[in-house]
Amino acid sequence: MAPNKPATLVVAVLAVLVVAGSAALLGATSNGAPSRDQYVSELDRRLDEPAAPHVVIRCGANEERHLNADNPVVSPGIPFGAHHTHEYVGNRSADAGSTDDSLAAASTTCEKDDLSTYYWPVLRLIDGTGHDAHADGGGLHGNTGEVLAPSSAEIRYEGSPVSPVLPMPRFLRLITGDPAAFTNDYGPNTRARWGCSDQPGRHTSKYPLCGSATTLRSYEFGSCWDGNNTDSASHRTHVVFPLAGGTCPPKTFPIPRLRVTVGYDIPAGRPFAIDSFAEELRDPATDHGMFINVMPQARMAELVGELNRSR
Repeated sequence: MAPNKPATLVVAVLAVLVVAGSAALLGATSNGAPSRDQYVSELDRRLDEPAAPHVVIRCGANEERHLNADNPVVSPGIPFGAHHTHEYVGNRSADAGSTDDSLAAASTTCEKDDLSTYYWPVLRLIDGTGHDAHADGGGLHGNTGEVLAPSSAEIRYEGSPVSPVLPMPRFLRLITGDPAAFTNDYGPNTRARWGCSDQPGRHTSKYPLCGSATTLRSYEFGSCWDGNNTDSASHRTHVVFPLAGGTCPPKTFPIPRLRVTVGYDIPAGRPFAIDSFAEELRDPATDHGMFINVMPQARMAELVGELNRSR
């Protein structure tokens, strides 16, 4: 049977319009913006994870606009040590000068007295001028544009699919993802996961063009603890990721798996990018998150009990 030429022509025209529309959106980007091939309209990866019980703690979506260019996990005591701006929920005092004592004495945006701090790089609309165009972490470090506030932020603790979990030690420090993924040639620490609210179960390591759907960023942290340390030189070796199927490697013990999911309602046609080190060119694969557990021990024990009873 001969092909339906009018229908084929319509499809071809629509394809051209979609490509042209994407090009117009990305063509508006300013100096230092990611290249066009860093944006995709299809999410090519499927989630394939065993189901596990979970507990959600409500911490808001940073309505108080707690922002700074510090990194109390990786660069404690060094103001502007992140060289890009972070967005925080939870502990209201978190900054470069934070100590265990100062964090424990602060207030929080989280329910149930969770004083922990959860943070990640800001997302910006890069076709305009931001409030920090001439400041550290912003324009002085190559991160230009208007900071876009999240529309949602979910803090979720999950149990193990194969065994009970132990409590996290208080003041445990964690990082997930690789802020130097681009210059590290997308090595094993790269864990950027971008998605769209209308495509559940799919994700990408590039910037998704979600249309009218909410753009999602998801951070999964390691959940196999060495049983002794609250930090390590790399901020990674004291807590590692489970093996396939959810079992922890030898000499490590399962603790609650932290997953943070942040949503953004990006205005139609506006180009966007995350903050990064200047040499990382705002590559979406450099997305990363940090965490300091300041949950009171009694509350952590309660959370662990909920997760283990739900298995």
